[in-house]
Amino acid sequence: MSVELHRLSNGFRIVTEAMPGLRSAALGIWVSAGGRHERLEQNGIAHFLEHMAFKGTKRRTSLQIAEQIEDVGGYINAYTSREMTAYYARVLEADVPLALDVLADIVLNPVFDPTEIEVERGVILQEIGQVMDTPDDVVFDWLQEAAFPDQALGRTILGPTERVSSFSQEDLYGFVREHYSPNQLILSAAGAVDHDEIVRLAEALFGHLPSAENQPASPAAFSGGERREVRPLEQAHFALAFESPGYRDPGIYTAQIYASAMGGGMSSRLFQEVREKRGLCYTIFAQAGAYADTGMITLYAGTSEGQIAELTDLTMAEMGRAAQDMTPAEVSRARAQMKAGLLMGLESPSSRAERLARLVAIWDRVPALEETIARIDAVTTGDVKDFAAGLVSGATPALALYGPVSGAPDLAALQGRLAA
Repeated sequence: MSVELHRLSNGFRIVTEAMPGLRSAALGIWVSAGGRHERLEQNGIAHFLEHMAFKGTKRRTSLQIAEQIEDVGGYINAYTSREMTAYYARVLEADVPLALDVLADIVLNPVFDPTEIEVERGVILQEIGQVMDTPDDVVFDWLQEAAFPDQALGRTILGPTERVSSFSQEDLYGFVREHYSPNQLILSAAGAVDHDEIVRLAEALFGHLPSAENQPASPAAFSGGERREVRPLEQAHFALAFESPGYRDPGIYTAQIYASAMGGGMSSRLFQEVREKRGLCYTIFAQAGAYADTGMITLYAGTSEGQIAELTDLTMAEMGRAAQDMTPAEVSRARAQMKAGLLMGLESPSSRAERLARLVAIWDRVPALEETIARIDAVTTGDVKDFAAGLVSGATPALALYGPVSGAPDLAALQGRLAA
C-alpha cells in the first residue's frame, strides 16, 4: 500500500492510497475550516454551509445530487467539526470520477437558493432542538464552553438558534470566500484508486481556483471553569476536562495512553472501580481530544442524584492514584489498544481517507505508520505518571454538570480532592 501526495500550483492538495484487492473507494474534500474559524456573529455558519452544499448547485438539483450517487449504489455525506468540514462519498471503482465530480460541484458551485435556505434553516433548528433534548450531548457543549470561554473553540458547532435564524445567502457566500480557498482544501482518496487519474481529474476540477491567503483561527487559551444546570432528569451527567497536548505536540501520545488506561475500555481504572466494583454508573470513560494548538483530557459519567458525590470522589481519587501507582502492565495494555485501534481502522477505506486528510492538514505530509507506532511504543510508565501528576497539580480544569446535580461538589472541592 502506497501513499502519494501531490500539490497543484494553486495550493490544492491531493493525497491517495491504493488498497489492492478492494473494488470500492472512499474519497472526499476536507476543508480546513470549522467552528473555531467563525467570528461570534458567524457561530454555526460552517455547519449551515455543510447542509446547504447538498441543496443544489449550478449544475444539479438536490435530488440529482442524491440520485446520481445512489443510482450507482454509493453514498454521500458530510460533517462539520471544530477545525474541519468534510464532504465525502463511497463508491465502486468505476464510479470514482462521478463521485469526485459531484463532490467538486457541491463544494465549488452551491447556489444557496433563498427558498432552500429557509427549508434547511428549519432542519438545523430541529437538529439543535434534538441536541438540547440529549443531555449527554449538551453537557459536552457546556464543557467546551467552560474550557474555552468567550472563544470560537468554546462555542457550539451548531450555533445558537438566534444566529442560525438570521443567516443569509450573502453570509454563506462570505464564509466560502474567506475559508474555501484551494490551499485550505484537501482531496483524499483511498481504496480502489489510481493516483495519476485522481490528480488529472482534480486538476480539471480545482486547478482553475485562484490562490488566496489562509484565514487562520485565533489561538486557543484553555481557561477552565464550571457550568452547572440543575434539571429534573433521571441521570446526573458529569463531565470534567483538563488541558492536554495538541496534535503537533509529541506529548499527545502520552495523553492518549493515559486516557486509555484511565477510562478507555472495560479493563480501565475508572470502569473497574466505579462501575464494576461499585455499580455507580452504566457509562464512564476518559478520552484525549486534540486540536492544532491545544487538547483536552475529558472524563464523563452518568449516575443517579444520590450517587453523584460518591462517583466524583472516586474519580478524583483514581486520578490522584494514577500519578503514584500506574503500572507497566496498564501502560502496555493502553499502548496495545492504541496500536490495534489504529491498525484496525486502516482496514476501512473511509477511515483511511479521513486519516490521510487529517495528517496532511496537520503535517502537510503523511508520516509513515511505523513512525506513529514508534512514538506510541516510546511512551514509558514514567511518562504517564508524570503526565498524571501534572493534571492533578496543574491549572484549573473545566467542569460541566447537568441534571439532578445540586448535591455534586463544585470545582473548588474537586480540585481540593485532587490535591489531597
